Amino acid sequence: MELLRIPRITQDSCKKHLLRGRSLGFVPTMGALHAGHLSLIKRAKMENDVVIVSIFVNPLQFGPAEDLDKYPRDIEEDIRKLRQEDIDILFLPDNNLMYPQSFSTSIEVGALSERLYGKFRPGHFRGVATVVAKLFNIITPTRAYFGQKDFQQTVIIKKMAKDLNFDVDIIACPTMREHDGLAMSSRNVYLDKEQRRAACVLYRCLIKASDTVQSGVTSGKKIRELMKDIISSEPLIAGIDYASVYDPETLEEVDEIKNNVLFAVAVRIGKTRLIDNIFLIL
Repeated sequence: MELLRIPRITQDSCKKHLLRGRSLGFVPTMGALHAGHLSLIKRAKMENDVVIVSIFVNPLQFGPAEDLDKYPRDIEEDIRKLRQEDIDILFLPDNNLMYPQSFSTSIEVGALSERLYGKFRPGHFRGVATVVAKLFNIITPTRAYFGQKDFQQTVIIKKMAKDLNFDVDIIACPTMREHDGLAMSSRNVYLDKEQRRAACVLYRCLIKASDTVQSGVTSGKKIRELMKDIISSEPLIAGIDYASVYDPETLEEVDEIKNNVLFAVAVRIGKTRLIDNIFLIL
């Protein structure tokens, strides 16, 4: 495994692979790697000649009162896992190399960034789109891999790639879950034992909503009420940011369920915000 820290050197290394006709599979991460990340890497290895993973805790996607300083970091363990997976390149840049003092450019992906998660974290997806655009320009991947747990993020990145003519295929991979259904997330380490138990209500809510629609209920209002009732029944839920049914392309709430839909939730347990979703094909 080659460990690179300087964007220009990484860019040159990736170009050499492309010039030799090799396909590049790219998995961008913020570290604290778990089985969900590793599943993306395994998929990338199956479909590409060369696999690049980046680890960069992107400050642009954190608000002033958010958990940038406390975000889980364990770079030594991450490197051990990546060596086990036998990836080709680890890109591990510093903040000052990604965002030099003169940096003043950002990318905004319109209304998609203002819905769901973006409504509660202003500027978050501007930070995501900006760093992913930089990473795409540095890596020039053939394919880039993202987890479906961050469904909105993947929709936004697909839109950005299309609008800005990035020559990359965006691959969405299934959410990896714990044995009790909780979606794997680096932020799960914030939860104590009781909060961890309470967090399972997200998956129960999504499954119940999906089952109810498949049984014939088509009212978006009824599904929203059902989802919020299930989540509110858990005493440790500190707040519900959203729990509803959405169009998977526009991310707008659906009033009458006719086609494929996205059930999505975001809640706060203690000081931790958790998100999850299920995509239903009708």
